[in-house]
Parts: sequence; C-alpha cells; structure tokens
Amino acid sequence: MRRHRGYINLGINLGLLASIGAAATVMAGDAPSVHVYNWYDYIGPTTLHDFQRDSGIQPVYDTFDSAEVLEGKLMTSHSGYDVVVASNFSLPTLIKAGALAPLPRAQLSGWNNLDSDLLKKLANNDPGNQYAVPYLWGTNGIGYNVDKVRAALGDKAPVDSWDLVFNEDNLAKLGQCGVAMLDSPSEMLPVALHYLGLPPNSTDPEDYKKAEALLLKLRPHIAYFNSSKFISDLSNGNICVAVGWSGAMLEAKTNAEQANNGVKIAYSLPKEGAPVWFDTLVLLKDAPNPTQGLAFIDYLLRPEVIAPVSDHLSYPNGNRAATPLVAEATRDNPAVYPSATAMATLYTLEPLPKATERVRTRVWSKVKNGQ
Repeated sequence: MRRHRGYINLGINLGLLASIGAAATVMAGDAPSVHVYNWYDYIGPTTLHDFQRDSGIQPVYDTFDSAEVLEGKLMTSHSGYDVVVASNFSLPTLIKAGALAPLPRAQLSGWNNLDSDLLKKLANNDPGNQYAVPYLWGTNGIGYNVDKVRAALGDKAPVDSWDLVFNEDNLAKLGQCGVAMLDSPSEMLPVALHYLGLPPNSTDPEDYKKAEALLLKLRPHIAYFNSSKFISDLSNGNICVAVGWSGAMLEAKTNAEQANNGVKIAYSLPKEGAPVWFDTLVLLKDAPNPTQGLAFIDYLLRPEVIAPVSDHLSYPNGNRAATPLVAEATRDNPAVYPSATAMATLYTLEPLPKATERVRTRVWSKVKNGQ
C-alpha cells in the first residue's frame, strides 16, 4: 500500500544524507552497523538515536517514496540493506522472488508481544508468519467534513457506511461540496467489489465489469482521484469527503485543528468492512549484517520502543504489549485502534495475476476518464 509519508523531494534529500552517512560509517569502521530502508518520516524522532545508544550498532538509514521504488530496489538483489519496511501487499512478490530471509523467532525475544489476531490477518500475505513482523498498520475508510456532510445529507447521514459514497443519491448531494478518492485501482476497486458483495481480491473479469458500472455511474459526482491532494483539501474545507488512509485523515484533522479554521474532520471505518494494511519489518536474504538486522527488528518489538512511534505517527502498531503504553488519546481513538467488532470486518488485499491486473488497469482508466 502507499500511505502519505511526506513530500517526495524531502524524502530524496534525506535519503542522500543517509547515503552520505553510510559512507562515513564505512570509512570510520569503528562500530557495527545495520542498513535500514524505510518510508520517509515513518519512525519516531529519537528511535534511531536510542537504538544506537542502547545497542552500540550504528543505523544507516535511507528512505523511499513508493512501494514500486522499494520493489525495484529489492528485486535486483544485493541492495546493501539489512532491514526493510515492506507492505503486506508486497510480501508475496518478495517471498516468491526469494528476496527475504525466514525470521528465526528464537532470536526475537519480543515475538510473543505481537498481536495474534493481526498475525492471522497478515498470514494471508505471509503464510505461517515466516518472514514479516508487523510494524505499523492502518485501514482505508472515509474522511469527512462533519458540518458539510450534515448540511448535505442531514443528521442521519450514513457516515458509518460505504453507502455514503457508493449510493448515487448520497454522492450526488455530496458532490456539491467535493468528493475525492484515491488514485489507486489496487485499493479502490477492491472496495467497490466488496460493496457489491463480490470478493475484493476477485480474479473474475465479470466482477470488474460490475465494479466499473458502479463507479462510472458515480463518476460525475467525484471531483478528482488523487492520493495526496485530498489531505490539504479536506483540512482546508475545499472538499467534504475523501476515501483514503486512516493516517492521512487523522493528519487532515490535526492540520485543521492547528489552523483553527473551524473545519471539523472525522474518520469513519465503514461497518460493512474495509481494507486493512500492514507495513512490516523484513530481513533481506542477502543482508550484509543479518545479526545486526535481527537486533534492530527485536529492538522495535520492545513495547517501550514502539509505543512512542505510534504516538508520533498516529498509526497503531502490531505489538499488543505496547498498547497500554500508547498515549490514551491515541489508543482510545477508534479511528486509530479499531474495536474488536470492526477488526473482524477488515480484509487484506493481495497481488493478483498479471491478466487480472491488466483488467483492473483498463477499468480504472475508463473510470477516471468517465467513459
């Protein structure tokens, strides 16, 4: 999955700085090191410093800005990295390619801290939970302007349901104040399929024709498809509804509150169910420093280490033992930590055969163009 991490150009600059740091570390040669590859702005502000202080291992940290960049780097092998943050969606491809090393659980003292229910969902992409440790996770749902949605649909607006955006009567009214959706066929089409009562990871071309018909009917009422613009537009009141990632909606909410602009943003996880995604810690098969890589993963399995990361980024972590240490405002927010009832409705997305991917691409092109 692709989540909002920050601006790409800044991520590249940080990556260059990290690369310079890597060279300096090699030249110094006075400490063991671990090479980590992660999304930009996706770790606690002191996590790397604290790890080096506590372990004596120098983290060499690079960042990327898309899952495609990550996969491209790893599929060439000999990337030079030890630990990588990979989405659950990428895991089957990486496992099949032999890019990942099985995790020796006996060397991960914090493994038993992990949430068993999350591990079961992650096992859809990593059978047997052999290769990946859940790091942070989130959901795809609906962010909305509380006042504008109430004005458009009344006090009984179905904000807890996909009917809010997939019912044409509702969307026609909301279209007057602006509706945005992710520009991502791999995320939007499964939601449309699920809404229609079809398998979200369907490989049947006929199912995609039905999803196409639904979205084409709705297309006139959708302002745009974009995977970043909706955050500022929602927080500024330029749109009133967006379908996107939980963390992005919370970012929009925080931005509006800090701007004190009177815009009230809420996030809804529809009752019918929604995609859940995981960003995971994996050890590369050709890691130059596997021992240090495992030490880094195990460090992030400490409850007292991962809890501040969740507080900083407003994403839940996969560590059940860390939940009591997460700030109350974060752990008690159902938009961040869904209830057990909501968790039971969530589903993971899976890579599809190339033929199905081509079908999805064609459908999405038609939907975006409105024809």
